[in-house]
Amino acid sequence: MLHSVIMAGGSGTRFWPQSRKQRPKQLLALAGDDTMLQQTAARCAHWTRPEHTWVVTNAVQAEATREQLPALPSTNTLVEPAARNTAPCVGLAAIHLLKTDPDATMFVMPADHVIEPAEAFTQAALQAAEMVNEDPSRLVLFGVTPTFPATGYGYIERGDRVASEGSPAFSVSSFREKPQRDVAVEYLKQGRYYWNCGIFCWKAQTIAHLIRQHEPEIYERLRAISDAIGTSAEASVLDEQFPLMKSISIDFAVLERADNVMVIEAPFQWDDVGSWLALARLNDSDEQGNTAQGQTCLLDTKDCIVRSDGDHLVATLGVQNLIIVHTPDATLVADVNQSERVKEILSELDARELWQFQ
Repeated sequence: MLHSVIMAGGSGTRFWPQSRKQRPKQLLALAGDDTMLQQTAARCAHWTRPEHTWVVTNAVQAEATREQLPALPSTNTLVEPAARNTAPCVGLAAIHLLKTDPDATMFVMPADHVIEPAEAFTQAALQAAEMVNEDPSRLVLFGVTPTFPATGYGYIERGDRVASEGSPAFSVSSFREKPQRDVAVEYLKQGRYYWNCGIFCWKAQTIAHLIRQHEPEIYERLRAISDAIGTSAEASVLDEQFPLMKSISIDFAVLERADNVMVIEAPFQWDDVGSWLALARLNDSDEQGNTAQGQTCLLDTKDCIVRSDGDHLVATLGVQNLIIVHTPDATLVADVNQSERVKEILSELDARELWQFQ
């Protein structure tokens, strides 16, 4: 049976001050009326019922996650006691699925991406699941065709084409880490490289076996947790074992070491919403290139991103190329060209012990 697994434990530091430890970007409505988590769950609803949709998050965000997804059984929100990257996250989901469905197929995705149109994504998800059902040893990924020489994404190099109905599918020849710009330009020219968007499909049993093969220490701790599921010791074993796992991505732990890895050329539009600049891409702008949300009044203002919470009015006059974000207890004003540095503010707040603003 096909299960959806949503990874929703990120901190979203680049969206400070609206994104906080208790309210990261996946819990915010950044592109539309629903939050990014709700939009992700809505996409999954096209191929999985609520009881087969799982969310992996952390203890700080678990309550808000359940509140935003009331249709999901509360037990389908899996809580990580500590941040340990995506390999332990995927492993935790896999052992829970296998408890009730030994033949479970996992469709794994982040909670904080914007994907359109939903119909194309659904068709691609079902294609991936069919490829896995045809060969349970397969690990299926999605590759986004690059539109510019991005240096902030990992890349997938495609190999030979694989027979599959739907979007073009290929074997994976290699994985490439975030490149320098000149290398990214070359990838774009060659036309056989995709952006790795971090969306996967595989059998739960297969990924558990490969974690055991390549990261045995992680597997042994997962097995201890699995043995305790449904018993009075479940919470205590999870709290003991999970934080001791190596912090490593599923890419490094398994995908780059595995043999039968496939990539589907994504037929959908994808945005990882990596900084405040994404609001300009994902929302309407006025004739002066401004993207405004909330109570705002912009005069003689050009190419600005302005967002305000509640009834607070943000007015601008004679400015350009600014990011202005107001919240009840903190306000950000930044040059749009410095958007990637917003996370540095969190480091400075930590150094000054101003944790109440994090």
